[in-house]
Order: sequence, then structure tokens, then C-alpha cells
Amino acid sequence: MTAAALLAGLLAVPSASSAASLSSPSSAPPPPPPPSASPAIPPSTHACAAATQRCEGQISVPLDWGDPGSERIDVAFAWVPRKGATSTVLANPGGPLPALPLLPMLEKTVDRQNLLVVEPRGLGKSSPLSCPELDLNRTETIAACAEHVGARGRFFTTDQAVADMDAVRKALGVPEVTFYGISYGTLFAQAYAARFPESTAGVFLDSLVPVGRGGYAVEPIRARTDLLDLTCRSSRDCEATWSALVRRLRDRPDPAISLKVLWSLLPRLVEPVFGRELNAAATAYLRGDPLPLRRLAGVAAAAPVPPLRGPQFAGMLAYKCGDAKFPFGRDASAAERRRRLDRFYAAKRPLRPFTVAEVGGMTGWADWCVHWPTPRKNPPVPPRADHPDVPTATVAGDYDTHTPAEVARYFPHGSLLRVAGGGHSTTLSVPCAREALRAFLADPGELPRSCDARTYRPIAAFPRTAGDLPAAGGLDRRVVAAFATAADAVIRRDPGSGSYRALKEEAGLRGGKLVFDDKAATIRLEEVSFVRDVAVSGQIVLAPDGTATARLTAGGDEVTLSWPAFRPLDPVPVSGTFGGRPFTARIPV
Repeated sequence: MTAAALLAGLLAVPSASSAASLSSPSSAPPPPPPPSASPAIPPSTHACAAATQRCEGQISVPLDWGDPGSERIDVAFAWVPRKGATSTVLANPGGPLPALPLLPMLEKTVDRQNLLVVEPRGLGKSSPLSCPELDLNRTETIAACAEHVGARGRFFTTDQAVADMDAVRKALGVPEVTFYGISYGTLFAQAYAARFPESTAGVFLDSLVPVGRGGYAVEPIRARTDLLDLTCRSSRDCEATWSALVRRLRDRPDPAISLKVLWSLLPRLVEPVFGRELNAAATAYLRGDPLPLRRLAGVAAAAPVPPLRGPQFAGMLAYKCGDAKFPFGRDASAAERRRRLDRFYAAKRPLRPFTVAEVGGMTGWADWCVHWPTPRKNPPVPPRADHPDVPTATVAGDYDTHTPAEVARYFPHGSLLRVAGGGHSTTLSVPCAREALRAFLADPGELPRSCDARTYRPIAAFPRTAGDLPAAGGLDRRVVAAFATAADAVIRRDPGSGSYRALKEEAGLRGGKLVFDDKAATIRLEEVSFVRDVAVSGQIVLAPDGTATARLTAGGDEVTLSWPAFRPLDPVPVSGTFGGRPFTARIPV
């Protein structure tokens, strides 16, 4: 989930209209149609339709699009017209969270077309649901929140939200949109295209939330140990190594690496440090060298965890519980849901090789939604809907919730871009994915054949001594040790290493200390031992173009090094001096 500073709201002055009216909530507009049809309101009924720069406003819509006499609620939006635009993009950044706080980021990403962002109902500025005492870690507060929200909470779901979005489209006089959805926004996109095909020009999905046969979202409950094979160097059986590691720690607990912390390392594989080192660290641990894994576990254990409490989670619960299919019936009581979920955990063991108890007793939304009633049948995508025959593109990162291969199965006739080494929401962070989006919006068609976000090559093993390091064409082992020590330090400043970027210093793997100064773009090494028989001191400077240069002493000898950092190279081209003599070499990772 992404946090952003809230934008200052500029609400347009409403005027009388029809079902999705722009009047105040107290007015009495004509009845709306059901959400399976486009709301029948005149084009260009909102003042923002004539805007030439960003315009924010709101409209009034029915709580239940299928009930003409239902309560009215307000839905906020932002309209960003662009000179020379050839299309309009309806964008949602996911969550489900308030969308408007991420408007600046979306404006930078969708920089050439008209942009429409609608705040989903129940969130942010759109009639938000709120439960002040809500804490997802205390299930009794979820049940209390559901009771507080009452029966109206069942209408804060995707099928209703996309009807709001189409109402805003109509009010602005926009004939059709290309829906750009990120993460949970891809569920909105699929629902919108199925329910409003006549106003859908195209669909671009980044980080897919799949829809199952019944039309509900697929909420995965699983351990992603399969991701370990993406960075597996020594064999293609890193999952088996991981299972052996779990058994070892279960049989012989290590106070420095609880099973819960070990579990938390898996989603961090997308971060360069963890992706580069985790498999080698697991192998080292099983071979009697615990330091590499303890180092990673220590960083993960100390990383701040976003709080799962706050009134805003009420709207999120309404969507996640109402939109998805879980291993229990929608009409079942909380007690029956709990029994069925526990039976599912026992029979399927979805988190293997871990147990649910070992990772904290809950898997997430399935456990939280046990306590949130979902009496209404409201699949986001109608089960027998005719999907529009429009250009459809999906982007999937290797480390995303669903792999590129899984995404391809859901959209066999669409265009798929695999982002090698990519994670979640790649169009917001990976330049080649962002350019693929822009090209699709300008001229829908086939996506590029490749997009690579990798900045490293995984290491095969952790050497204990300089003699264990791979040979580099006759280069002195002290130079190879100095480079291995420096490369180990530099990867910790990779822009994608979120957990590590927060650290200002770290102990060396086998001794000494690293000090990071991001303002000066330097790393200071104080007697750092990556291998136990060579201590390295000195300074590394990181240039804006990614070149790393180092002036070091290794075992008492002076070494200078220069190499291209943050690139997936193996071997790495290195130049420098040792004892005053220049050298060039290709050093294996």
C-alpha cells in the first residue's frame, strides 16, 4: 500500500442534473439506472468539462445504483485536460485506497493524454466510511466496525464504484476512456470494461488482481517460495533448500531468526539486496555459516511495519471483503467462516513449508474478512458478461503477486509485457514499463518484447576466506577480496533497496562497520571484513551515472577500483590499481 500527502481539494460548485447529478445531496434527481448500464445523464453537465487545466469536483450518486430511491452520496474526482491529447485515461492507482493523493504521480506517468481520477466511494473525499477504533490485528474491532457501518456498507464495493466512475465520465462529456489500473485498480478496470463496454476504448493493467469464474476477485493465500528460483544460482532447487532451512529452524530455533522473520524475507526478494543474497545466505546457514542470513534477518526484523489500525481501513474492508472469494461462504456466520478457514489451512497448508501459526496466526484479508458480513451478491465482473473487443495490455513483474505466466493465462489474447526483476506497480517505478504504458495510450497495439528492471546478478555463495573467492584471471586475492567487500557495500545503496536505504550504518558481515552518507553519495568502510582474513577500509563514491569508485586498503595494501554498479553483470569489468600498478579485470560475482 502506498501513502502520499493529501492534495488540497478544489470542489466544483454543483448544479442540478439527473441520476449522477451535480446538485447538493439534498436535491431530488431522477432515478438512476442499474450499474450494468451507462447512467442516462446529459453530456457535459459539470463545470469541469470546460476546464483547460486541472479541475477537481464532486458529483452526487445513489448509494445503490439499483435502487432509485436510495440515499445519495458524494463522489470526488480530478480532471486533468491536456492540450493535443488524443484520448482520455481513467486511472486508479490501487489499494483500494484514496486515489486523489496519488494524482501528482499519475500526472507524471500519464503526461500526454487527458487524465481522469475518481476517488472510489467510501475512501478519502468520497463519502468515506470510518471506524475510529479499527485495528485489523484486533478482530473484535472489525466486527464492531461492521456493526457501526451497518447495512449501507454492503454498497461500498467495486460494482457500485465503477458506476460512479462512469457517471463522472458522462458528466464531463467524455465519450470513451482507456482504463489504466494499477494493482486493485486492475479490478476496477476489469469491472468497468465488463459493465460499460460502450465507453471503454482500451484497458491497461499493471499488477493484475485476477477475477475468478464467479466474477469475484481471486485473493491468493500462499507462500511465494517459488520466487526463490528466480535468483537461484547453484541449482534450480532453491525451494527445497528453503524447506530444509525452515525445518532446521523449527527443530533448532535461532534467537536471531524466528520463523516469522524468515517468512518476512520472502516478499523482500524484490529488493536488490535480498534478491542478490537470500538463496546464498540460506545455503550458507545450512552449511554452518549463519552470519549472512542473520544479517538479512536483522534488517527485516528492524524495518518499521506500517500500522494496521485507523478509521480509513473501514472502506478498505468493505471492498476487499465484498469483492473477493474466500474459502468460506458469503452468507456464513463469523463462527462458521472461522471453522471453514481453519479447515482450509489444515487441509491445504497454503503457506507451506510454514504453518499459519508460525507466521503470526493470520494470513491477512481472509482472516480479517471472517468478521465482515457480505450478504449482497455483487461480483465485480458479471459472470456472463461480454467483454468489449478493445486493445488490452497487461504488465507483470517477476516478483509481483501473480507471475507473468499466471497473468498470461487470464488474458490469453491480450498483450503481455514481462518486467524482468520487476515487482508491484512497475509503471510507476520502472522506466521501460512506464514508456510501454505511454506508447499504448498513444497508439494501442503490441507492447515491447522486453523490459528489464534488474540491477544485479545473484551471488552463488558466501565465501568465508579470500581463498574461497572465485579466481579472476590471476588477480591478487586481496584485490578480489577488496572488490567483493566493496560490491557487498554498494548493493546496499541500490535505489530499489527500500529496507536498506533507511540505514545510515551497518556492521560488516564478519567485522567492522559501513557508514552510508547518501547526501554525499559515499560509503565509508571501517575495517570491514566480508571474508574473515581480509579487512578493508576506505571510501566508495557513487556517481550519478552509476559508476562506483573506491580508494581502499586491503590487508595493508592500497587498492583503487572503478566499476559499473547497479547493473546485472557477471563477470564485472573492473579497473584500478594495486600497489600503485594499474590493472583491468573481469571479476566473477
